[in-house]
Amino acid sequence: MAIGSFNSPGTQAPMAEINTTPLVDVMLVLLIIFIITAPLMTHSVKVELPRAASAPTEDKPLTLQVSINADNRVFVGAEAVDRDSLEGRFREALARDANVEMHLKADRSTRYEAVAETMSAARRAGLGKIGFVTQPGGEAR
Repeated sequence: MAIGSFNSPGTQAPMAEINTTPLVDVMLVLLIIFIITAPLMTHSVKVELPRAASAPTEDKPLTLQVSINADNRVFVGAEAVDRDSLEGRFREALARDANVEMHLKADRSTRYEAVAETMSAARRAGLGKIGFVTQPGGEAR
């Protein structure tokens, strides 16, 4: 590395080399910080948990499969349901299971109004968990 100054006689150009000493200093400080903090991030408390023999409970909530076809007819499962009695069907399902989930499938050509009315009936009945079922794949438009 060439050492020079701006005050030396006969040289008019500034020094063209990059001083890497501050970069090396910073990198060494960072390396020391990481060496010190790395063991602290993986620190864990060893605990021996008690063992118990039991079967896991599978408490799956009741699922309502609600479909709306291209003719805007509503089906709960495979049974066609009139729009007037739809809210009553949702209330019956809530009476059987308080954590009931509604999975809503609608045909691509279904009017938005039919979907909105079905969702509104579900909310009036007290259904809070509503999911939309779509076909996987395909291109988004």
